[in-house]
Amino acid sequence: MAENFTFKISDQKGRLDKFLAQEIDELSRTRVQELIDDKNILVNDKVVKASYKLESGDKISVTIPPKKPLSLSAQDMNLDVVYEDQDVIVVNKPQGVVVHPSAGHPDHTLVNGLLYHTQDLAKSPEGFRPGIVHRIDKDTSGLLMIAKNDKARESLEDQLAHKTNKREYLAIVHGNFEAKIGVINAPIGRNPNNRKQMAVNPKGKKAITHFEVLEQFKNYALVKCVLETGRTHQIRVHMRYIGHPIAGDPLYGPKKTLKGNGQFLHAATLGFEHPATHKWLEFSAPVPAIFQEQLDNLRKESMKK
Repeated sequence: MAENFTFKISDQKGRLDKFLAQEIDELSRTRVQELIDDKNILVNDKVVKASYKLESGDKISVTIPPKKPLSLSAQDMNLDVVYEDQDVIVVNKPQGVVVHPSAGHPDHTLVNGLLYHTQDLAKSPEGFRPGIVHRIDKDTSGLLMIAKNDKARESLEDQLAHKTNKREYLAIVHGNFEAKIGVINAPIGRNPNNRKQMAVNPKGKKAITHFEVLEQFKNYALVKCVLETGRTHQIRVHMRYIGHPIAGDPLYGPKKTLKGNGQFLHAATLGFEHPATHKWLEFSAPVPAIFQEQLDNLRKESMKK
């Protein structure tokens, strides 16, 4: 059933989206915008913008529709399959695609596309992520390895756990570097001040990221990041921690940044031992067009006197 909330503002409370995200635990500011778009949030019986400044006397009504059930239906997503055999698939995930169904993304995920592509996917303990052994964020592009059977899943998960596989990312980050290479060894856990963010936290889990500056531009840099561990938002959190947040990152970066479709972070290289043949396989994927366009622009700007 739908949930309904009403609020009567007794004094000025700031932005509508920020107020509702604070008052209703299950709402993020992004979700507030979605509800506004669907006319499920009204102020004084009218649709207003998420940035609407609340005033004394305003009456807010909120309707949260029941959650759609997670879908494991096959959906044609025209996947970019880089490699496939009877045991594994390597796919190049575009920006904007979630890896597997969740409460906020019940369908049109990579898993839905994989189910359309093949019926041979390893079972998952949770049931809603067949074939998935690791993830990248919705707005991070790049390479993922997919298991087509249980033996392959066990092998790939074991390689991840023992850090014997290879995962290299490219990122455009803010700022100029003094050191060209470095290692960030800082534990990551939930941000106690913002439930939507992860953060460097002494009580968090061990997290290690290696980085190398490949190109330096005016106020930006292209870096290669190599994961030694795989924590949620690890590269995004670590780069912010050292003062070089990823350009375009809506959660951890500054507002004044490069225009794009989210963070300029791309899983460019993936290597692993084949689960059956035990041969080393390694794959690379070019950065998305918008990533390349911004790189070209930064190079041109750097050449100007």
